[in-house]
Amino acid sequence: MEQSVSARWLKRYRAFFLILLLIVAIQLFLAYKSLDIVGGGSGSGFDAAEAPASPPPPHSQARVQPPSRTKLTAQQLGFQPECDILAREAISALQRAKTKDCREHIAHIACAIQAGRFYAPQLRSSCPAGNHTANVSLGCFKDEKDRRLLAGYYSSSKTSNSPAKCVELCLQSGYPYAGVQYGRECFCGYDTPPRAAKLPDSSCNTKCLGNAKEICGGFYAMNIYETGIAKFTAQLAATTPPEETKRVRIAFLLTLNGRALRQVHRLLKALYAPEHVYYIHVDERQDYLYRKLLELESKFPNIRLARKRFSTIWGGASLLTMLLQCMEDLLQSNWHWDFVINLSESDFPVKTLDKLVDFLSANPGRNFVKGHGRETQKFIQKQGLDKTFVECDTHMWRIGDRKLPAGIQVDGGSDWVALSRPFVAYVTHPREDDELLQALLKLFRHTLLPAESFFHTVLRNTKHCTSYVDNNLHVTNWKRKQGCKCQYKHVVDWCGCSPNDFKPEDWPRLQATEQKSLFFARKFEPVINQAVLLQLEEWLYGPYTSEYANLHGYWQSLYHHEDVHGAGDDLARSIGDSVMRLSARQAKLDPLELIELTHYLHRDQYKGFLVRYRARGSTGKPLHLETRVRPTQQGKLARNARFSKRLRNFEVSTDFDQKEQIARNFGKLLGPQSDLLLSYTLQANADSGAASHSYNLTLLWIDPLGRLQDFNELHVEDSTSDVINHSKTLLKHPITPGIWTAKLIGRNSIYAQLKFLIAPLAYYKGYPLAKSSEAEALNTGLTVALPEDFEMPVEWQQHLQTDDEQFTLREESLAKGRMLGQELHSWIDGLVGQFFQLRESCVVEADSEVSLPLCSDVPWSSLAPDPKSDVDALLK
Repeated sequence: MEQSVSARWLKRYRAFFLILLLIVAIQLFLAYKSLDIVGGGSGSGFDAAEAPASPPPPHSQARVQPPSRTKLTAQQLGFQPECDILAREAISALQRAKTKDCREHIAHIACAIQAGRFYAPQLRSSCPAGNHTANVSLGCFKDEKDRRLLAGYYSSSKTSNSPAKCVELCLQSGYPYAGVQYGRECFCGYDTPPRAAKLPDSSCNTKCLGNAKEICGGFYAMNIYETGIAKFTAQLAATTPPEETKRVRIAFLLTLNGRALRQVHRLLKALYAPEHVYYIHVDERQDYLYRKLLELESKFPNIRLARKRFSTIWGGASLLTMLLQCMEDLLQSNWHWDFVINLSESDFPVKTLDKLVDFLSANPGRNFVKGHGRETQKFIQKQGLDKTFVECDTHMWRIGDRKLPAGIQVDGGSDWVALSRPFVAYVTHPREDDELLQALLKLFRHTLLPAESFFHTVLRNTKHCTSYVDNNLHVTNWKRKQGCKCQYKHVVDWCGCSPNDFKPEDWPRLQATEQKSLFFARKFEPVINQAVLLQLEEWLYGPYTSEYANLHGYWQSLYHHEDVHGAGDDLARSIGDSVMRLSARQAKLDPLELIELTHYLHRDQYKGFLVRYRARGSTGKPLHLETRVRPTQQGKLARNARFSKRLRNFEVSTDFDQKEQIARNFGKLLGPQSDLLLSYTLQANADSGAASHSYNLTLLWIDPLGRLQDFNELHVEDSTSDVINHSKTLLKHPITPGIWTAKLIGRNSIYAQLKFLIAPLAYYKGYPLAKSSEAEALNTGLTVALPEDFEMPVEWQQHLQTDDEQFTLREESLAKGRMLGQELHSWIDGLVGQFFQLRESCVVEADSEVSLPLCSDVPWSSLAPDPKSDVDALLK
């Protein structure tokens, strides 16, 4: 296990100061948290921010929060808010929001909630309740400690318990009966209390702590009430359709993000049949994927892309808005369909399409959703349903607590669903007089992960409740220790969880779906592991032949010249252009235009990226070439150190995925704006009988000027299995372009050393650098991240340049940082040539001027045959 700490104070006494700070922090925390706390952790998300305090009064619109000491002025906000905003979390969101439009949106909602005019306080379910009537008293009943009358859910409140509060709580949790006891306790249950347990009303004589005018049971005596709902039982799905049953048609709603075009084609191949329809929503930011998939419309009459596109984020309200809009589009189309199933590029079938059609044909009109499978109140807290969220500035801002409307059951689970056409028509076209649906739509537009609860809650509280099947047809690869790492805090004020990618070691879980009514699995990412997909395809459709072309190859686009260019492409274009120039020079050609960069993997091993470009030969004829490039970093390990001998994959990168334990910057494209990290694998101690060791190490980050920019202290312990660790830097941007060094040192020795490239930029916000001032701002990076008063340990000095050497290198860096045009390109090429190896090249069309193989004939080229992802094969 590794701990990474960027210490900035007295190194010798760091442990003492850390303990002292921890004690002070705990005391402050306990003092502040003496109020009631609401916290959480959930299947899809859990709360990591401070939980607001103070329970709600009986009929409050939102939980009253203690007034913040911070009062935002109109000058700070850029506008005059409608009210004096009191909610602490709303104030925090307003302070962090970047744009005025976003702040105005947050303030408007915060003021409406504060005034009690935003959420409906009470709603009425239209799910049939049988003979149950809300708040009807059944009388006083004898309870037993070891055999509770109502054994479903229990809560205790010293301040707010009353029959009405208990009924509301139990109804929300889906229980037909509520019981109060001891003045402070609330019990919920499914079973009717037996007549034999009936007591005289006088046996229940304890006043309610929430309302002294009411009675809340007594000593092992319980006042029991109906909540107004019948016991809910999910429908059991039929497995086989009767003979001569009409076969259903399915609308597959593909909601896509990223650049995994070939995996989308592969998914379409597995699902395609002419009688079904395929409606595709591509995230608004994904220009490449949208452009490429748009080509399918001219080939397949039952494939269409959504024209109204949304920029969705993890957990965002926009996810639900997008789903409802796409479902409305499907209803308005001329296509006939009976069910809609939403899928992503990470889904793949685990049964054939015919089996899915048979199953749905046996269950017409039913709706397939997966419930949370836990206690509802716990789900509400851990899912953040009792909090208001606002989406703007590509972020979900948490602005305060809220009280969910009384009178309805709350449900939720997975956002992957299979819904019937009648239910889709109901949720997408709410009548103006349908107060329930209108209020739920408003509620879930300001809810974290809304698609994980909206459809479930609507189903449970409307006439469609009898169509609810607790199965969303999916198996999901949850590994919560890996998947719950708060990896989405940059886009949402919450901690989030995501399922892991399937890998070959997870195969038994996929096999286990064979006898179950499960038809899809997630998640799959061939850029992480393609072997399990091949295994799944062969399980479903039979083995591939030995002659199958490029079966183990996988390609994924990194950059394309037709994309809408912005700052996000500056680094890839700078390095791609440089590799193009180096490759063209090697072939004695003049480079013209960078076309595409593509990641290439073979048997799940990264083989580099492919640079496709146009060039001109001596005859002036344009040529089209592709070169495979292998990124390198120059590492050294100590030969005689036991620790170093077990060190593997010692590399600097960005975008470390804690869930999959891998840095997703496969091409090692690092630039002045990169957030650097170092990752490595420590192999298990092979000698099981040897004593366990721990290592206290220091990682030094040394820039091209020979200056120490940052350091990490690592505590590494032996393990019986391989352990992947990573350490992040805290550098000031832009960081200095050039050759950096990462050194892992102990008390008296160097365990490992790595030289890596921070490439200068040739582009700024999508355009070539044209001004020396712009170049200097991007490509000098002379600031030092360490504080001025940092006292350098004497033993570290030997790893750095002297002051005179640093001064000389600084002047050189200043001069290079102002370069433009050919000078800049030459500087970049000199650096890129040291860290990116040109391995092999091919030509797209045969030409006598270059003696290179055709790209269609070499297995690594992005233009090589790839029949497993050839969607055009469906037309044959």
